[in-house]
Amino acid sequence: MTEPFRDPANPLDVRVDDLIGRMTTREKIGQLNQRLLGWHAWSRRDGTAVTTEALDEEIAHSGGLGALYGLLRADAWSGRDWSTGADPAASAEVAALVQRRVVAGSRLGIPALFVEEAPHGHQALGAQLFPTNLGAAAAWRPELIERAAAHTARELRARGAHLALVSGLDLLRDPRWGRGEECYGEDPLLASLYTRAVVRGMRREPGIGVVLKHFAGQGAGIGGRNGSPAPIGPRELTELHLPAARAGIDEGALGVMAAYNDIDGVPCCANGDLLTRVLRDRWGFEGLVMGDMFAVDRLMRAAPTPAAAAAVALRAGVDLSMCDVSYAALHEALDEGLVTEPLIDRACRRVLSVKLRLGLLDPPAPAPSFPPPEPVADLVAGGMVLLRNHGDLLPLSREARVAVIGPNAADLASLLGDYVPPLPDGTGTTVLDGVRGLLGDGVRYEPGCLLTMPIEGGLARAAAAAAGSDVAVLVLGSTGRRDYRDDFQTNGAARLGDARPAATTGEGFDAAEVELPAAQRDLVDAVTAGGTPVVAVIVSGRPHGIGRVAAACDAVLYAWYPGPTGGRAVAEILFGTREPVGRLPVSLPRSSAVLPVAYNERLETTERYIDADAAADFPFGAGIGYTRWAIGPASASTDRVGADDLAGVSVVATVHNAGTRGGTHVVQLYARALVAGRLPRRAVLVGFARVALAAGQRREVRVDIEPDAVPGLGIGAHDTGMLELWFASRAGEPADPLRLRLDPAAGELRS
Repeated sequence: MTEPFRDPANPLDVRVDDLIGRMTTREKIGQLNQRLLGWHAWSRRDGTAVTTEALDEEIAHSGGLGALYGLLRADAWSGRDWSTGADPAASAEVAALVQRRVVAGSRLGIPALFVEEAPHGHQALGAQLFPTNLGAAAAWRPELIERAAAHTARELRARGAHLALVSGLDLLRDPRWGRGEECYGEDPLLASLYTRAVVRGMRREPGIGVVLKHFAGQGAGIGGRNGSPAPIGPRELTELHLPAARAGIDEGALGVMAAYNDIDGVPCCANGDLLTRVLRDRWGFEGLVMGDMFAVDRLMRAAPTPAAAAAVALRAGVDLSMCDVSYAALHEALDEGLVTEPLIDRACRRVLSVKLRLGLLDPPAPAPSFPPPEPVADLVAGGMVLLRNHGDLLPLSREARVAVIGPNAADLASLLGDYVPPLPDGTGTTVLDGVRGLLGDGVRYEPGCLLTMPIEGGLARAAAAAAGSDVAVLVLGSTGRRDYRDDFQTNGAARLGDARPAATTGEGFDAAEVELPAAQRDLVDAVTAGGTPVVAVIVSGRPHGIGRVAAACDAVLYAWYPGPTGGRAVAEILFGTREPVGRLPVSLPRSSAVLPVAYNERLETTERYIDADAAADFPFGAGIGYTRWAIGPASASTDRVGADDLAGVSVVATVHNAGTRGGTHVVQLYARALVAGRLPRRAVLVGFARVALAAGQRREVRVDIEPDAVPGLGIGAHDTGMLELWFASRAGEPADPLRLRLDPAAGELRS
């Protein structure tokens, strides 16, 4: 007779209860552990994949396996490359091999969850890489990332994985943070819409679940230092840092990852208010909470023993740990009375529920074949932001003599970002390749300098190359390159020792100063001194201070980390094959000295220093194309609103392409709430629309207030006052905003 937990016809709770009732305490605790790094579970012997003693020991320790992280991961930290890792053809075989061993070692035959990193494509050999989140957000087109996420989910399922770890919940409140590339910018609405899109895309593929990271407030760490405390209050948390998480959960995410940071002194993985009262009691979340790698062990800075640390996290709501020794000590915590059996059952039930929802205990469905690449040109090029175009230098003529100069000009790795596998030989297009692909091999090239260091004679050679050309394309910025010779911390972050890694952004690469390094600034001075027109292309994963660069150069294009085809997209924009349509998802400061510069900080009394303005050089939403735009007077669908009907408000205006070329414009709707006794934000993005018009064409555009934007306004159910609304091409003070009365009894909106 088939056990009830194996029968897919039974309700989920019946199956889980039956399974829990058959398990020993040791087996339940085993389901809460994800200790073994996945690449240690298998190896190659004479060209054949085999399981390892480390896997056998882990299964024996727990009587099974809750989850396995990074089974197919390939990068410098894992050490897996094209000779030692699993390519797309071998991945499913490796996953099946390891899973058979797990099931055989479990008394009840419970499989493990295979958990993989997928922040902008799966971190595995042969995976398709997409622009990092910050660049994807600059396109202001969530539907494009939805398609990319759906493709990644198909890859994951074809390889035998189950859970995708997806970044999206962090807001980039401090550009010094090295992990800024993983954010969708500084704005909660953009983060919410993109997080929804990723979850929707991945849920298209049955058997794949999404774990959203990081929950919560990690982008607000002091000084931009990774995992540092987030000194924010409940309003800041609710209005800025929680909306994206709520959006992703509403779309069906199966998990969230508790972050490293603390919020007002309480670590996220010990925060019962966050993980239980908000996440579960208020939002109704039924998935699992996973601790970030070694996050529970970090509680031992205050907890006296691993058992005490594990008890704090379990009581707060962490269900599945990652690599911690603490959760292996839950036996001791139970014996010492620090936790109870029902608490262990609660966490185990959540882990098992996810396994059942993903079909791990059902008869296996046929695995799909590995999908062909997804077209990404619109996503890659769409996120590039043109910030300056003095004298309409761009687009360039194909008859021009061009010099391509700079440390990122011929470096493919600089286009990729962090969390990437090694690419196959011959893959990808650098910026130099892209320009030569349009103009031929006569394009001159000089690196000029390294990212952070000069090259002997480099400035003179770069200046000469520029002087002998009609235009110079200067490719600057950062890199997320990880080298197989680098040293790493236990969680994979960079270890900055005597031999500094090549990367300048990514996990472990927080920077005290966001302005471009001195070596690059010197290169700009040298190249621009001769009078040749210069286009600066910034390839980076963080918002750099580029004020001095912009002042010296005739045009500036911010390309972010666009992925392996980014060089071709840059060239297409520079020469007019494509129009630049991206808009900044984050404000660009002049330097670290003026931080913070996020557009949606609260109104201040003093807005400057004695030696600088406390403002961004390029604010959130900024970006231009190859034509000019005008927006006419706006009107709203109502003159009074309440907190519960804000999402029903529409604002209408006429948009005019006032230039001589066709183009695409991002119409941005901002708002702020004026309530007595409460300091408002300068502005809150509440909606946006894209409009494509021929030269001279006009069109009426309607923008609705997005439901995901409402929490950011901070309006309570009984608040009275005023709501200001205005259209803009970038964040800033409104010239003549619409004003609607805040009325708790507004009722049905009038059209």
